[in-house]
Amino acid sequence: MEWFDLTVVTGSLPEFWRGLWMTLHLTAIALVVGFGFAVPLSIARLSKNPWVSAPVRAYTYFFRGTPMLVQLLLIYYGVGQSEWMQGMWEAGNPFWLLFRDAYFCALLAFTLNTCAYQLEMFAGAIRNTPHGEVEAATAMGMTRSTALRRIILPSALRRALPPLSNEVILMLQGSAIASAVTLVDLTGAARNVYSRHYAPFEAFIFAGLLYLAVTFVLVGLFRVAENRWLAHLQPRRTASAQKD
Repeated sequence: MEWFDLTVVTGSLPEFWRGLWMTLHLTAIALVVGFGFAVPLSIARLSKNPWVSAPVRAYTYFFRGTPMLVQLLLIYYGVGQSEWMQGMWEAGNPFWLLFRDAYFCALLAFTLNTCAYQLEMFAGAIRNTPHGEVEAATAMGMTRSTALRRIILPSALRRALPPLSNEVILMLQGSAIASAVTLVDLTGAARNVYSRHYAPFEAFIFAGLLYLAVTFVLVGLFRVAENRWLAHLQPRRTASAQKD
């Protein structure tokens, strides 16, 4: 094909693989760390004490209500380059070194963003826990904390799998903004290939195919997880339907 030069792709494969690796581990670490914070914060989100729930609501309102690119730029160019942050370095506090690093800023922005979405998913799943499960735990003499740990949270996390799969895929695709702060992720690698060879179709089509392949794998993994842990929620097939 005249409009697609395969040699551009094959000659740039190492750069694409490095970019893909950067995308994958940035996304994976952000999702795992965000999950670790989202679970306890989702419980705080449902607290009847406004001093506990209000800060969590404000946090989710900001990070779900603003674009992730804006959040990343605020952290990297705003906090990282601010006078008071640089003053910390002059005062001998090495904390500024973290915000000078583009990788740390991207990871922090991605983690804060996905944590806000995940905690709202988990809070909604906890809120919608079937009342019968709570009553059964109470009848067995479980305290609120015990029921939360043994019954409510496991049930909520299982039911949160479908929306969580969407968040994982959106986080993977949203990580493409990492190149805005000089990181060479998969999108950044495609931009470099394009600028070097002036081949937009080859660079971005191949990058899109890699994103598509990873998305396909993630969808398959979540489908397996849902079939295992949410099988009881799937409609039963009648005997006549099974014969058909």
